[in-house]
Amino acid sequence: MSAHLPETSPEIGRRIVAGGIETNYHDVGAVSGDGRPVLLIHGSGPGVTAWANWRLVLPELGRTCRAIAPDMVGFGYTERPAGIEYSVDGWVDHAIGLLDALEIEQADLIGNSFGGAIALALAIRHPQRVRRLVLMGSVGVPFPITAELDAVWGYEPSLLAMRGLLDIFAFDRSLVTDELAELRYQASIRPGFQESFSAMFPAPRQRWVDAMTSAEADIRAIRHKTLVIHGRDDRVIPLSNSLTLNRWIDDSQLHVFGRCGHWVQIEHSAAFNQLVGNFLAD
Repeated sequence: MSAHLPETSPEIGRRIVAGGIETNYHDVGAVSGDGRPVLLIHGSGPGVTAWANWRLVLPELGRTCRAIAPDMVGFGYTERPAGIEYSVDGWVDHAIGLLDALEIEQADLIGNSFGGAIALALAIRHPQRVRRLVLMGSVGVPFPITAELDAVWGYEPSLLAMRGLLDIFAFDRSLVTDELAELRYQASIRPGFQESFSAMFPAPRQRWVDAMTSAEADIRAIRHKTLVIHGRDDRVIPLSNSLTLNRWIDDSQLHVFGRCGHWVQIEHSAAFNQLVGNFLAD
């Protein structure tokens, strides 16, 4: 199987310059009328793209919203500027740059894992740009790094290593087929992908968990309506993170999915889509 994707690949969407970075993004659904813009920020697994993360969410969310899902800088098919230093500041600026480029004054935010930390920081730093906030399996509060997250960030490309990571992500191991492992492995070795990924989170990795943490006082000051979602059996990001977010964010609700790992949007896609759709609709 080639490490290169054809231009017709569903992982390749539209392109726009956002904050000076040529950005690959998906823009699905209603552009006007009642279709509120929703920005979806993916997680940080090896070879991840917005499409891989949100492929089961975008078509459903696009029925009622304008769902926008970029490859964040350093990931997927977005430009990787030479010499860039990856940081929360840079990722927040990239997200704001995309909203500016699309002339979107305010959007709902959905952040998954790493993307939750970016969404949280964006809501704190640019509260007027956010209407509602959804945090799923989120980073962004202090926690001792799990062995599983250390393994994800420390991934060295091999089919066996990718199979092991997918087993960590999913509660239902039947989802982790040889075909999926091969696809995600091939994704992780596309030109430039592993180089930028390995540069983001070098050991010791607790410092990167800490670097993505927002201050407790800032989180407690959030006034946006917030939906916090977590898989009860998540081995990558502890459920305690979402319990903390639910305690600290005054206007928040928490939904915990049983028999679910770090892939709520994949393992329980129909329920996830309904839950998020209802939350954003009222």
